[in-house]
Amino acid sequence: MAQSSVQIYGVADAGITKTKGESARIFSGGADGSRLGFKGTEDIGGGFKAIFNLEARVELDTGTQTPTLITDNPGLFLTKGMQALPATVLSGIRNALQPKGDIAVNREKALFDRTAMVGLITPGGAILLGRMYTPGYEVFAAADAFETGTAGTWGGITGGTAGFSALGADIRSQKSIQYRFAVPSGIGGSVMYGTKGSGYLGRYNKFYGAAVTYKANGFDVGLGHNRGYDQLDRASLVTTTVGGSYTMGAFKFFAGYHDQKNENSALLRDYIGGWDTAIAPQLAPLGPQTATALRNVFVTNITRNSQVDAASYQLGAHYKLGAGRIMASVARNNDRTSSNSDATLLALGYDHNLSKRTDVYTVVAQIRNQNDGQFTPGVSGSPGGFTLVPGEDSHAVQIGIRHKF
Repeated sequence: MAQSSVQIYGVADAGITKTKGESARIFSGGADGSRLGFKGTEDIGGGFKAIFNLEARVELDTGTQTPTLITDNPGLFLTKGMQALPATVLSGIRNALQPKGDIAVNREKALFDRTAMVGLITPGGAILLGRMYTPGYEVFAAADAFETGTAGTWGGITGGTAGFSALGADIRSQKSIQYRFAVPSGIGGSVMYGTKGSGYLGRYNKFYGAAVTYKANGFDVGLGHNRGYDQLDRASLVTTTVGGSYTMGAFKFFAGYHDQKNENSALLRDYIGGWDTAIAPQLAPLGPQTATALRNVFVTNITRNSQVDAASYQLGAHYKLGAGRIMASVARNNDRTSSNSDATLLALGYDHNLSKRTDVYTVVAQIRNQNDGQFTPGVSGSPGGFTLVPGEDSHAVQIGIRHKF
């Protein structure tokens, strides 16, 4: 009763996707990740307000909080160059890296995986603490013509060639503090610092993020930068994003550029630790010299294959048509590693409002993969996974319904 305002809210979003070479399946979180949230504010006087936000992931297809990949095909890039390993060992590594039906998002099985935050709004800005979206990702999301959802989302091709296991952007950071401000002219900004245990799966030693935005006169644009550090305090995933949208009458135009580099994956320690724990004992009978040589094959290749160096961009537009809107975009990921596994995404969709809170949508998207690329369309709540073989093109058709409450 002491609260000025407490709100229970959420999104229930589900549909059907048909991906090339795969059976049709029901998904949760197509255009928006399905969720259940609680947020509130208390006016404590003098221009100060206390706020909180708790938001839980909900998978409508299973009732759980742990989505899987849209496809079950194995991603092969992480084990590229490991042919010298015994076939049984290589097969075991691939199964360990990507078990069929394994959790693809929210591996921590956190209750409030999407957001868990408390803060204070002051006359000079807001100070927030907890698990939150990163400044760089907020700019990325504002520049995505498919609003980070469905088969058309720009994020479907911005990961490294290793796919969802080598993220191309830090979406959220836990154990973080953030300062935000916005002024009436439309200029705003944010600065975030993550302590030890921040970032993806809590593997970062520290994390920095900052963004500056402008939201006025039809513009919603920004510049964001994220920088994570691995357990040895080396620069890990570093991203810079610029872009946004401009609304003009019935049209809304989108453009974005995203640069990503990761020379020291924060998951590398997990990969090598898995070898030493599970594989090394199996190879001990071969003798120390052979076992060491095979370990070097694994470490050399997993280190290289987990690195990311790419630049991507997207152009897109919306056009209002009656109670709906047409959405279209083209995105390109330029892989700057020796693999040169570029990918191009073409997408077209239609979103129709049945009411202020309920809409239905349909999207068709195609991804053209090059060399080792195995990108395949996903949805907002689940990564697409991988094509059957590297370099194979993929496409998907999706239809869904979204209800906001």
